Order: sequence, then structure tokens, then C-alpha cells
Amino acid sequence: MAPRSLIAGGLVALAATGDALATVQRVSTGSTSGAAFFESETLQLTEASLSQLSENQSAWFDFAKNDSDLHTRSFGGCKVFPGDWLWPSEWVWRLFDELLGGALIKTVPLAASCYSSWPEYDANECETLTSEWTNSNIHAADPASVMWPLFEGRTCLPTTNASASCTVGGYSSYAVNVSNVAQIQLAVNFARNAGLRLVVKNTGHDFNGKSTGAGALGIWTHNLKEIDYIENYRSPSYQGPAVKLGAGVQAYEIYEKANELGFTAIGGEGKTVGVAGGYVLGGGHSPMSSIYGLAADHVLALEVVLANGRFMTVTEESNPDLFWAIRGGGGGTFGVVTSVISRVQPKVGVTVSTFTFSTGTNVSADTFWAGVRSYMKRFPAHANAGTYAYFWVLSTGTDSFTFMMNPFFAVNHTLAQYNALIKPWYNDLKALGISFTPNSTYYDNFYDAWNAGFPLETVASSVMMTGSRLFPRENWETASSFNATFNALHETVANGYSLLAFNVKAELPDGYTPNSANPAFRNTLLHAITSTSWDANATNSEIKSKMEDFTNNVLDKWRATCPDAGAYMSESDILEPNFQQAFYGSNYARLYKLKQRYDPTGLFYVPTGVGSENWVVKSEDGLPDQNGRLCRV
Repeated sequence: MAPRSLIAGGLVALAATGDALATVQRVSTGSTSGAAFFESETLQLTEASLSQLSENQSAWFDFAKNDSDLHTRSFGGCKVFPGDWLWPSEWVWRLFDELLGGALIKTVPLAASCYSSWPEYDANECETLTSEWTNSNIHAADPASVMWPLFEGRTCLPTTNASASCTVGGYSSYAVNVSNVAQIQLAVNFARNAGLRLVVKNTGHDFNGKSTGAGALGIWTHNLKEIDYIENYRSPSYQGPAVKLGAGVQAYEIYEKANELGFTAIGGEGKTVGVAGGYVLGGGHSPMSSIYGLAADHVLALEVVLANGRFMTVTEESNPDLFWAIRGGGGGTFGVVTSVISRVQPKVGVTVSTFTFSTGTNVSADTFWAGVRSYMKRFPAHANAGTYAYFWVLSTGTDSFTFMMNPFFAVNHTLAQYNALIKPWYNDLKALGISFTPNSTYYDNFYDAWNAGFPLETVASSVMMTGSRLFPRENWETASSFNATFNALHETVANGYSLLAFNVKAELPDGYTPNSANPAFRNTLLHAITSTSWDANATNSEIKSKMEDFTNNVLDKWRATCPDAGAYMSESDILEPNFQQAFYGSNYARLYKLKQRYDPTGLFYVPTGVGSENWVVKSEDGLPDQNGRLCRV
């Protein structure tokens, strides 16, 4: 099953065998977004296309005729699962692949080369894979692998024991390697009509495994890499430079293009993050957020395949409700986005600084924490200046700690301006007797600064989970609230948990259209992440106990300092209590109503997503992963 397409005039015939033949229309009408369709978006499924099929064949791939026709098959109240008698037969899967042009991939776990029970077994390849397992690129480039295998179910990890068990587990059973819109429409219609679980994967970055699911059909948008720079984009609400991104474009790709063409794009800190995928749809903070807000704030239009299989241009003018919901309401929730059009910003200079300080012979634990406290007190001033900081505080032993600024990212600051901003804190550190050696460099463009400041992500641990909190500005407004915040973070690290944090603000820029991003972002000064871990040989019950203790005790101390705030859904605790309030805040009721309008059967399910409380995954190991049937509550 390999991608292929045969183009003939205005029609693209996707080759088939036997008596099965379908045609996909190359549409002649343009997008109403203010920018032309990408080539991949001109190839669409139409009613005329489906008329080429027999009645039995088209029943699997028909559009929903209206909202009331969004029916779906189920098996005992669950999505149809491999082995069920309702599971599509081999001839249906072959037909589906033929209509896709050979783009259907039957899942082989990425680590199958380590297991003698798989035809892909190869000890040398396994050794290479094992050495690269934490590299985010290899997971992004696989149609089913996700970067946090704990939430797939840990069913096929690299191993030196070739006789161990490897199963597809919580990975999707099949994936469509998307190269055009018609393939997405076929997959959406097929999953809906057949009652299959559907997942959408771009890179697989999400911390909670939103792009994986046992028995699912996956839509893999990773290869939609088109980029168009629009020097003078016009819409009723905006006129100026913009960029149109395919859903598969990653941060390093758009940043390279922006640097080449002389503009600055808003995207993620991580190099392999899919900018136009779940990142922007979940809000998306970035090294530019303290000046320009969230990535979702910059979106001007989207091209989307909805649950009924229809391809739609979504703008503020054409569909204000959906335009509001998709921008911040979470990926894999309202449809499959094929491209976004976003504002871009002028070229900017950045000063990047890294340094560390630690406890030691002349620096007690109390002195160390006094230095950290001095920094934390300056969060409002630093964020107000438009800067962004990514830092760690780690316990290295009994009363032994390290602080790592990695990096301080001062947008629109020369080296002199950065030094002036940071000088009050530096003076405090020196007065405390804390030694440190800043490595500070000015870059005249965002790309070089970002490339120097942020290394490739390390991913794929199966012995840890994370949780986070967006600490609001109010926590810095009184001595008592600041002390409570500082003490909670101090206690977390002193108890042996890491602190990875971002001093950032993310206010909606003046004149920008509001969206459904978590309202907690608009008032935050600190996005903080911590994690827990367990032994590799821990039992499932031991892991579950660790996870619950982390949620209910460690993170609860953070929540207590700001109970009305929230957390960033894409870097969160999957067991977050009252996720509706934590990830969506006051937007949840409206988002849920729109979810029922556009996806009443729950075709698009993701853990902790809008409407996910109506479903449960009957996990094989009892953990909150995606290795099990998806069933109605």
C-alpha cells in the first residue's frame, strides 16, 4: 500500500482493481479564505465522484446528507473494534485503499524490528532505533507512533529481548498517508459510516496521546508541507502580510522559510512541533507570546474537513462560531484542518542568554532559594517587557539544587537592553554570593536566535508523566499570594520533583479576533510543568498509584494557589480533575454546545477534549491510555 495518483485532465482517477473505480474531482472554484487552495486542496471528494461506485460500495464512503444523518454503527455502545463482526472485511479495506490511491498503511509498530515475532525483525535496525528512540524526528515521521508511548499503552518498546511481546496495542490499526483533501474526506466518511474510531496525527507531540487509539483509523497529515507567503493578504478584518501553512508544516520548516523571506512567524518552541496541527488548535504558546500572544490569535482562516465529510473554508465572516471554536478549542475535536492562514510579523532581533547556578560550598540551600525567589519576583516586569524565559530548577541531592536558564529569550532587546532589564536580579545574585557566568548573544533575526536557544526535544519516556499549571498575574499582586506560589514550587522541587517553567504572558493582542483558547492564558505569568516517574519494572497498579498521588497531592498544591486558573491542555496532566474548567475555563459550555452541533456522534474523540466526558477508553492495563475500546459512557 504505497501512495500513487493518476492525473488525467480535470479529474484524478485513483486506480482500482476489479470493478471498483472512483474519481476525485479537481475543483475549479477557489477558496473563499482570501488565498488560493493548495494543490492538495483542489483534489476533493464530490457527490459525482461517489456516483461512480456501486450502491454497496458508496454506502461506506457517502457524505452525511445533513446533521440528522450523522449516524454511525456501534458494537455494544462502543466504536467498532478489530475482531467484531461489524469490523469491515478485507475487501472493504482493499476498496478503501484503492479509492485512496494506495495511501492506506497497515500499522507496524515503530519498534517491531526488535521482535522476532514480526517480519520486520532486524537486530541491527533495532539497535539503531534504540539509540535514536528519544529523538522526536523518528516519531514524527512514523504514521502511528506518538512521542509519549505511555499513553499508547507501551505495547511495543525497544528491547534486547527479541522473544518479548510486541502488539499494535493502542496505535491506530491503519493510517492514511494524506496527500490531498479527498483522502481525508474518504477517511472521515468511512470511519463515520463504519463506526470506527478516528484519530488525527501530525507529529504526535501531545503529552497525553491525543493522536493514537486502539482499533482506530488514523489520518496522518504530516506530509502536507506546502507553504505560501502572502505579502498583501486582504480580508474584512485584516490587511497585511500572512502565510498559509499546510497541516504538516513543522516549526523548523516555517521558521526557515520565514528567515529566508524576511518575516517572523509565530510557532512553537520545539523544533518538530506541527505548527498548523494540534499546537495552534490548542492555543499554542511560543517564545514570541509575551509580545504577540498565542499562535491561535494569529489565525485568519482555516480549511477544514468536518465530521459530515464536507470540506469547508472557515473564517470570521463565513462561520464565526466554528472560527472561534477551532482556534483554541483543541486539535482532533471539530474537524481535520488541512491548512491555516496566519498573520506574520516583521523581522525581529533577539538576545539569547543561558547560565546556571547551584548550591555549593559557599551557597547554602537557603541562599540558593533566595536567588530563585529574587528571580520569581521579577516575572511581571520581565513579561511586561516582552521577554520569554525557559528555565529549570532541579534537586540534585539532599539540600542540593541547580537552576538552569536555558534560555532567557529577549525579543526586541539588544544586548545592552537585555543587560539593563536583568541587572537588578544579577545584582541580587551577586549580593547573595551566588556565582554565575551568563552566555549572552544578540541575533538580528528570530530564526538564528531560536535555533541557538532551543535544542531538539527529548521524548518517548515510558516511565514518567507530566502535569502543569498556568499561574496567574494575581499570584504576584500581594505578598501572601506570592509567598504561597513560591512556597508551593519550592516544596515541589525540595520533594525531588523537577520544575520546568516558562515566564511568559499571552494576552490577546489589541484588535485581534477573540477565540476559544483557555482564558487562563490571558492572565498568566508562569506556565510551570513538573513530572513524576517510576521504575521500568513497576507494575500497572504501582504506576497508577504513582499517577494518582502526583495528580491529587503534588499538583494539588499548585492548584490551591490559584484554584480559578487552569492549565495548558497540550502539556498537561491527563488525570486533571475537572479538566473542563482547567483546560477551557468559561469557554467550555459554548464549546460543548458547538461540539454537539458539528459532531453529534462523537466521531472526533481525544482524551480531555471537548465532549470526551461522554466516552471512556476501556484500557487493557487499567491506566489512562488509549489501548482499549472507545465506548459511550
